[in-house]
Amino acid sequence: MTKLSIRPSSRYDAAIGEFVKRTKRRVETTPPGTCPVAAVLADVEASAAQTCGKCVPCRYGLSEIAGMLRSIQDGSAFPSIIDALRTTAEIVRDGADCAIGYQAAEDVLSAMDMFTDEFQAHLETGTCSQEIGQKVPCEAMCPAHVDIPGYIALVEEGRCDEAIRLIRKDNPFPTMCAMVCERPCETRCRRMLLDAPVNIRGIKKFAVDSVAADTVAVPRRHPDTGRRVAVIGGGPSGMTCAYFLALMGHGVTVFEARKELGGMTRYGIPAYRFPRERLDEDVRAVLSVGNIDVKLEAKVDAEKMKGISEEFDAVYVAIGAQVGKKLALEGVDSEGVMSAVDMLGKIGDGEYPDFTGKKVAVIGGGNVAMDCCRTAVRAGAAEVSCVYRRRLADMTALPEEVESAIAEGVEMLTLEAPVSIEADDAGRTCAVITQPQMISTVKRGRPAPVDADKPRRRIEADVVLLAVGQDVVTAPFEEFGMAAEWGRFVADESLRAEGLDGVFVGGDCQTGPATVIRAIAAGKVAARNIDDYLGFDHALDCGVSAPAPHANRREACGRVEIAERPARERKSDFECVENPMSRQEAVQECGRCLRCDHYGCGVLEGGRAQYA
Repeated sequence: MTKLSIRPSSRYDAAIGEFVKRTKRRVETTPPGTCPVAAVLADVEASAAQTCGKCVPCRYGLSEIAGMLRSIQDGSAFPSIIDALRTTAEIVRDGADCAIGYQAAEDVLSAMDMFTDEFQAHLETGTCSQEIGQKVPCEAMCPAHVDIPGYIALVEEGRCDEAIRLIRKDNPFPTMCAMVCERPCETRCRRMLLDAPVNIRGIKKFAVDSVAADTVAVPRRHPDTGRRVAVIGGGPSGMTCAYFLALMGHGVTVFEARKELGGMTRYGIPAYRFPRERLDEDVRAVLSVGNIDVKLEAKVDAEKMKGISEEFDAVYVAIGAQVGKKLALEGVDSEGVMSAVDMLGKIGDGEYPDFTGKKVAVIGGGNVAMDCCRTAVRAGAAEVSCVYRRRLADMTALPEEVESAIAEGVEMLTLEAPVSIEADDAGRTCAVITQPQMISTVKRGRPAPVDADKPRRRIEADVVLLAVGQDVVTAPFEEFGMAAEWGRFVADESLRAEGLDGVFVGGDCQTGPATVIRAIAAGKVAARNIDDYLGFDHALDCGVSAPAPHANRREACGRVEIAERPARERKSDFECVENPMSRQEAVQECGRCLRCDHYGCGVLEGGRAQYA
């Protein structure tokens, strides 16, 4: 009888598993600007190394595909190779026995469609197109292209005021992004090759916690140009545009429909995540530039927009996505059903709800839904349920927001699709009726839910909060003449509104609901292009540069996380949930930065590592 062993079938299997973890980290940190042809070739070569060799398409086909990709990459291929590559990939995809072969071939076919121009550039010129070239990962992934290695180095040296000044070179809201940014800058951090990405947001938060933003002087304004620009909307995008335009010497008038500046960061993000006094620090700093006139409670309709466009030399429309979407559900107009956006907007003006003793159901799975859930807990709700038609893993909310909501007592009811809202005889909400779901095939990159063969469920609820997205109020501006499609304003890459001279548009009203940092980036781009439209080319100097780098710290080191107050304490108030980093923690975290701006491609000349 053959003896069995508890050990792996091969003494290398466990070691290969560990090695693959490193390989996974390398793939996850693929630098922005990597040649697509090289990336596809690496994928095929890795797949060829995995094949068992049993089936001919996989055994020989992947090697053939790799050879063709290699010739395209080095510029020695003839144009006809594209047809041969596609045919070979189709044969492997359709003939391979297992996923190693057919998925590798499918990836090649997808890449050929996705990167057609890049494949063509290699065939015609023997090299990558001009836009291909490695970039400093954190700077490239930040929509505003903030000098992240630079301000981290300044924080490490204890120069937090200078770090804030360096951030403001590209982003006038350092406190805002320190509190609520979704940190795309961390997604390709090269530190992941060693351990984990640098806590970039945490370091920025330490800087603004150490030195309030409104105590740090802004750059000196350029001489007045005599040009006047109107900004419609006082949110992150509009105020960013106003800040840079004012620094350039232009006169700016901001028209804000609400009582205070800040847009959705004031009227959509609860104070426990972003205290209003911290928002005001950034706003005061922006206004300290001077030459910015703010008109509050100044709603702009078509007639007023016409007058503004005639009075000012240029206009930037950044009205955001201010209204919540409705669901087409029976009973949606019952008493107790409200839009998440409306509720959070009232809180921005100090009108807090009282849900004492009530059962609250929040429909949605994004960050706004988590904000509503956690707000309902603080408003005294007896029970809070998050009703979501997909899985927990499919939620678009930040994982830490979901974890924090669960810690505060929110129940996640996943794979439940609302079908109606039940009301009593008086028209008051009493339950949400849902159809259980099961996960199915992937559509547009996400597993789609479909109705499961299970009975409908009744979830008791006195209050239902709809957090299923936001819409842009385009009608008044369309009446003025601005083009809109699918509920968003139409603009070119320079953010010029289609068909209108001197009118620019950006932020959520142009992209659809997105992140704070993307709105800020749009305001920065709009300011630069408006300056150009007005006939200028102003350069702004923040007066700070990055310190010389120290030698890299290459040994693995754990990431310092921002700790939150205990759930049992924080869920009873609207005070900030996050605790500040200590100086010791901040210095250690800063020391993990590998200074890719110096040791990586950031020292390249010729503009390949520069940003707009």
